[in-house]
Amino acid sequence: MMASSGVLKMSRSITKRRETRETLIELSINIDEPGTVEVKTPVPFLNHMLHTLLFYMRATASLRAVDKLGYDDHHIVEDSAILIGDSLRELLGDRKRITRFGSAVIPMDDALILAAVDISGRGEGFVSLNLQREELGGMAAENVEHFMKTLAKKAELTLHLRQLDGHNTHHIIEASFKAVGVSIFLATRKTESEIMSTKGML
Repeated sequence: MMASSGVLKMSRSITKRRETRETLIELSINIDEPGTVEVKTPVPFLNHMLHTLLFYMRATASLRAVDKLGYDDHHIVEDSAILIGDSLRELLGDRKRITRFGSAVIPMDDALILAAVDISGRGEGFVSLNLQREELGGMAAENVEHFMKTLAKKAELTLHLRQLDGHNTHHIIEASFKAVGVSIFLATRKTESEIMSTKGML
């Protein structure tokens, strides 16, 4: 992509693979060029949520996951979060010249969700969701929090995710993935500032 000044601006993209005795996950992602998002895992609801996350990050992405043992959804959910988080951390590098902070309040019918992200280098997730259903489309509701905390840890960002209102579990979870996606998009935008910190470093 050529900037108006004639300087070539490279898109931030990466292809990574994670294989264990339990899963095989492959991811290609470009966080600077919105485009097609393709997700294929053995967990239908996870497919929906990963597509939602990556779409609202305005990424071009392809993620494929294989569950080698088929015990339940836990390993696929966890390892997908690990690989996405690892990829974001590598793409952002020293975290120079990025906006750093991003937040969004997302409504979805009855649900109202707040997400806030700080790409601080201190990876931790704080999640407060009231989910009434135990499972949706092959994915345990408890793994929503696990996904978000794993993503935050591996991407080395601080994530706050709060349910402000709502009762429909599907709406709450989907709005959460939308809000996190929007927040990550905003926090990762390029800026002219060297380091967005009063300390001068992160």
